[in-house]
Amino acid sequence: MRVFLTGATGFIGTAVAQELIAHGHAVLGVARTDAAAKTLADRGVAPHKGDLTDHASFIAGAQACDAVIHCAFIHDFSKFMENIEIEMATVTAMLAALEGSGKPLITTSGVALLAPGQTATEAHEAARQGRGETEGMVRDAASRGLRTAVIRLPPITHQDGDGGFLGPLVGIAKEKGKAAYIGDGANRWPAGNRADAAALYRLALERGEPGAAYHAVGEEGVPARDIAGAIGRRLDLPVEAVAQEEAMAHFGWLGMFAGVDMPATSHITQQTLGWKPTHAGLIEDIATGTQLGRTTFS
Repeated sequence: MRVFLTGATGFIGTAVAQELIAHGHAVLGVARTDAAAKTLADRGVAPHKGDLTDHASFIAGAQACDAVIHCAFIHDFSKFMENIEIEMATVTAMLAALEGSGKPLITTSGVALLAPGQTATEAHEAARQGRGETEGMVRDAASRGLRTAVIRLPPITHQDGDGGFLGPLVGIAKEKGKAAYIGDGANRWPAGNRADAAALYRLALERGEPGAAYHAVGEEGVPARDIAGAIGRRLDLPVEAVAQEEAMAHFGWLGMFAGVDMPATSHITQQTLGWKPTHAGLIEDIATGTQLGRTTFS
């Protein structure tokens, strides 16, 4: 298939493009700049000039291809709700343009806060607010002549010491001079390797059921104190607890997540798609990754 890939130069999109090409698919990837277009071309991806705020560019790319994988998002958490609205409007435009075409359209969501305090499964429905509203809209579109699916990523989707919330956690530890966790640090975060996630996007494209949600979860729940401990060992920093009331002061915007217990499984995903996570786990990746904490979200 020829696949229109948004976010093609991003952390996840780069791996998805490599996975698709390695399995015989052609990729048309969104590039916002000439430099990005050259980067994509050098990787064997046909560049398509566009931007999340330019609906016409995304519609044109989607209509020119056999399928769509949407990985783009503006990771500026100071304007988080505004960026959710931007993404929702663009996805709405693509859904409308492709309605009745039967094309696969796979979008990206997350497992964080899907079912706090419970173990989130693929059967949990995202709350119809924020990115959950976009997720629900995409899944509903399966009834309108599209083969839609959603990939839910863990809050730390990592590879080579970087990815997801790992970069900000490392940056905060360096800034504060300690690797911290909230309370007793027993709250758990799911994690997954980027290479495994990329394989899941491809499998969902090739075999996914209309309207399905799939979890790119390799580890169901890594305790926060273990994550902080691994960061502390790697950076040679002390590891300390922070009181819940100090979470926002210490972690900034990440404080809204830092103390939440949010384990998640991928049992249904593995059973239905034959997907098996095989790459390095989070603690090993923190210990050995050469790109530790490179990515930060403002």
